[in-house]
Amino acid sequence: MALLERIDSPDDLKKLSRDQLPLLSEEIRAFLIDSVSKTGGHLSSNLGTIDLTIALHWVFSSPRDQLVWDVGHQCYTHKLLTGRREGFASLRKRGGISGFPKPEESEHDIFVAGHGNTSLSAAIGLAQAKKLKGEPGKVIVIIGDGAFTGGMVYEGMNNIRNLNNLIVILNDNKMSISKNVGAIAQYFTKLRTAPRYFKAKRDVETVLDRLPLLGSGIKSCLQSAKSAIRRSIYHSTMFEDMGFQYVGPIDGHDISEMCTLFSAYRDEQYAPLLVHACTIKGHGFLPAERNPGEFHGVSSFNANDLTDPEISPTLSFSNVFGQKLAELGNEDKRICAITAAMKYGTGLQFFYKQHKPRFFDVGMAEQHAVTFAAGLAANGMKPVAAIYSTFLQRAFDQIIHDVNLMHADVLFAIDRAGLVPADGDTHQGVYDTAFLSSIDGMRLVSVCNYAELEYWLETLMKQSGPRALRYPRGAEDETLAKLGCTGQEFDLYQEDGASAKCLLITYGAQTKEALKAAQLAQSSGVAVDVLKLNVLHPLPENIWEIAARYRTVIFAEEGIHGGGIAEHTATQLMTHGVTCRYHIVAVDSLHLITATADELREHFGLNAQALYQTLKEVDGF
Repeated sequence: MALLERIDSPDDLKKLSRDQLPLLSEEIRAFLIDSVSKTGGHLSSNLGTIDLTIALHWVFSSPRDQLVWDVGHQCYTHKLLTGRREGFASLRKRGGISGFPKPEESEHDIFVAGHGNTSLSAAIGLAQAKKLKGEPGKVIVIIGDGAFTGGMVYEGMNNIRNLNNLIVILNDNKMSISKNVGAIAQYFTKLRTAPRYFKAKRDVETVLDRLPLLGSGIKSCLQSAKSAIRRSIYHSTMFEDMGFQYVGPIDGHDISEMCTLFSAYRDEQYAPLLVHACTIKGHGFLPAERNPGEFHGVSSFNANDLTDPEISPTLSFSNVFGQKLAELGNEDKRICAITAAMKYGTGLQFFYKQHKPRFFDVGMAEQHAVTFAAGLAANGMKPVAAIYSTFLQRAFDQIIHDVNLMHADVLFAIDRAGLVPADGDTHQGVYDTAFLSSIDGMRLVSVCNYAELEYWLETLMKQSGPRALRYPRGAEDETLAKLGCTGQEFDLYQEDGASAKCLLITYGAQTKEALKAAQLAQSSGVAVDVLKLNVLHPLPENIWEIAARYRTVIFAEEGIHGGGIAEHTATQLMTHGVTCRYHIVAVDSLHLITATADELREHFGLNAQALYQTLKEVDGF
């Protein structure tokens, strides 16, 4: 019987001997490659943390000892060891297990994780609560080196106090999603590669190992002197200066070494402990080791074909954006591109190749990215900050304070806007329209196809002040591609010769469902017009005049209800005395689920059939 099949809980794992753990690691690696190849998911990050996770669960006792994952991309092994092996066939599917830690799913998932830099602050709160309540157990944070580019980590470290029940595992794989850059990455490299420290350590250990009887005892006593040796070489580490007990760097793939170390500090810890573990992203699967960024998040692929499943000639909104921006960068030397550790995810690799001095990867630091862009703009450059919708919401204050109040010439390229399949509630792009439309100085445009993306990107680059361009994940839809680009603030689609009394208003990718719903109504003998907004904020001034022609207006929005564009439209209609029947269909953010895009639209009543039924109910035809 395979070892993995015996494990339904961390208690089952503890029944294995230490010598069996490397074999279990290989079984989990094979299981994950096979499973993710069928379902898609985060592969390279999870392959890199198999050994580390096994060691943690073998030594510590979850959920008494609470494991908190930063970002959550690396929690698959944790889920396997906590009773969810059978659920992996449903990974990232509707009703299946989440690709991220989810407390509703298991008592072993302590804190929601989907965004980076959050784990340490949460863990400090958890550890402090344990102290106040007198509860036993450790709080263990697993955080990647990429997360250390975000400011929340340092805010947390500044407030660790003397929490001797807090352990921070620095998973140092030299990667966030794209390769880590900047001073922090260089600092970790220094810690990893100081040859004098490792040579001294190896020489002393070799001599002691040769001493009979006394060698092991002396070796154990010298563990307490390791920090002094390290200080003489490094002078000090940043972590020790901030109050941590620092251990490492250690081999994050040596399960035995990690088990020994974790066991020692489990019982003897006098301060917050930081364990510096060096791992390889994609470890054990050659394609992922060679291309960890491309194998970070993958669609299903052939596990026996050692080609990169993500390298494809097919176009996407991200790549069309990146190619067009690179083209515009040839024409205007003031254009700069900024990403927060998502060079490939946002399509900016094209700009990087052509305009490297004007390309800036600031790491996993969206707040800094926005204010940095404002600084570039203040000195005459034209920055474009390409950030996923779900991550841009982290920098709301900076957008208001540093961009809008400065009237800064910053363009936000908002990738993955709207409903996003597979990644679940933490990665949905359904808030940007609401929070950006609350800013009076912001110009917000939404597109539904490549032609519109290219046109509006070029148009907005010629404008000034705060502005944003939002577009969906993936490739354009054929139906929407045929619409082309008019360059107008809105487009009105009407059946020839028909006199419609119902109007569907929408924007972006949701336009496809609105047009289908209108076709369904037409087949029933009812004419329905569709108005596609291109400029969402400020709303076109004459929208109310258009809406006033109709008996019933339905607004279908792939964004949240409260504060969304539909509500702004309702305000405009009321202000001008329009008395039509007005109904909003939008996303209920409290009930976001993991599902495909089509399933999400069905779930929120945004697919064509549901919109048609809403039209019938509201209008009464």
